[in-house]
Amino acid sequence: MTTSGATSSTTDSHGLDEYGYKPGLERSIGSFASFAAGVSYISILTGTFQLFYFGFGTAGPRYLWSWPIVFVGQLMVALCFAELSSRYSVAGSLYNWTKRLASPTVAWAAGWTMLVASIVTLAAVVLAVQLTLPQLWSGFQFFGDGSDPTDYALNAVVLGGIVVVFTTMVNAFGVKLMSRINSTGVFLELIAAVVIIVLLAVHVTRGPGVVLETRGVGVDHSGGYFGAFLVAALASGYVMYGFDTASSLGEETRDPRRTAPKAVLRAVIASFVLGGLILLLGLMAVPDVDDPELASATGGLQHLVLATVGSGFGKPFLVCVVIAVLVCSLAVHTATIRMMFAMARDNNLPAGEKLARISPRYKTPVVPAVVVGVIAIVILVVNVGQPQIFLVLTSLAVGMIYLAYLLVTIPLLVARLQGRWPVPMPDGSKAPFSLGRWGLPVNVVAVLWGLGMMVNLLWPRGEVYNPAAPFHWYLRWGALLFIAVVLGGGVLYYRLRLRHRSGVLASHASDTAEIALPVEPATTEGMQ
Repeated sequence: MTTSGATSSTTDSHGLDEYGYKPGLERSIGSFASFAAGVSYISILTGTFQLFYFGFGTAGPRYLWSWPIVFVGQLMVALCFAELSSRYSVAGSLYNWTKRLASPTVAWAAGWTMLVASIVTLAAVVLAVQLTLPQLWSGFQFFGDGSDPTDYALNAVVLGGIVVVFTTMVNAFGVKLMSRINSTGVFLELIAAVVIIVLLAVHVTRGPGVVLETRGVGVDHSGGYFGAFLVAALASGYVMYGFDTASSLGEETRDPRRTAPKAVLRAVIASFVLGGLILLLGLMAVPDVDDPELASATGGLQHLVLATVGSGFGKPFLVCVVIAVLVCSLAVHTATIRMMFAMARDNNLPAGEKLARISPRYKTPVVPAVVVGVIAIVILVVNVGQPQIFLVLTSLAVGMIYLAYLLVTIPLLVARLQGRWPVPMPDGSKAPFSLGRWGLPVNVVAVLWGLGMMVNLLWPRGEVYNPAAPFHWYLRWGALLFIAVVLGGGVLYYRLRLRHRSGVLASHASDTAEIALPVEPATTEGMQ
């Protein structure tokens, strides 16, 4: 790939000059590490094993059809992101992309939504260690024996807090350490996934027709089986996102305009194939499809695998799941740091100069790593008394992430319709990855898919947000209320205060290019 100016990786800004930035982060991530970042965020051994019980228990084996449906929808979004990452390889990808596609307010809303959602996601993901560590060794259950829901939730918060401390320290010591740990963890996770698939295939006892069955589950739902299926589909929707992490690390990736698009798409496709095979073969191999443990939060897919391949596989399997949760948490934390750094670099967050400071020793934004970790732990502590913490936190986070994706795909669609996209490279050439004439239909499907998922995710269903006692109205309506307050309050704060001082910080401003951020008329006099 050639761009205007020098082509050396040490001098090529990879398009940062267009944003008015000078290179500051360490460009050391290779193609596998970039792919690993996206795969680890999706994390098949984390998401599918956490949420299988929910989908299966709500709609039976037929819920598995939601997996390919979600894949097709998210692939459309990923294709849009791949095209954008090929043109703009910059930290805080969604936020910076939207700056080129829409107004500064929309861009800030996209960044803010993704930032908050990612912090909440980190708090939700780390809770997954509660599903595995106490099974590895009972000593990891610090409170009671785990049978009491409150003790179970409290223990999850403590274990999750320890994981957050770990991810904070790793990210604070630089992207090289993070990428090495992450890549190693993903390599082991991929091997474990393949081994599980092979073992399940060896134990198959029934045909794939099992995924056409409901086994009597969901038929008595108030909305009929279709209503139950829509609820169960959230189990798949909760897993297949986060592929944009590869593009968010663009400033730290070698040859990012070619590497990032491939990493984004490969992460989605690999996760779909491996996760789908585990789910399908698991249902074909499990000794008893009607086993009530399959629909239990303490059983689920873990129970299915162990019941199928034997308890001798138990310990190694649980160790692999723990590793998957750790690298997933690490990837979420890493992506969140880049979003906070990107917004702070534009002076679009309080204490922007401190948040945007890059450690001269570790070449990474250390302060955002600590701030994100502290806030995630606070979220965990606030929810200590809530036994339903995991499902509520997950629903909140995923709903906001789908909203953040929409705040990119909708402006991109508008740009296409107005003839403003695709944008040529600075030297007049085409970006390495382009959808060409397929761009418009893919973008339309991506927007329609996002809107549909938003409705399905945020619908205040009791079985999603408050399925068991104690029942509280604020849990059932929690996602809508949280998003309305956080997004509405955030945009109001931006409009009243932040936008008047918004602009690239002098410490990050390019010495060779003009700062060319989109400016709303009311903010011109406040730009730096």
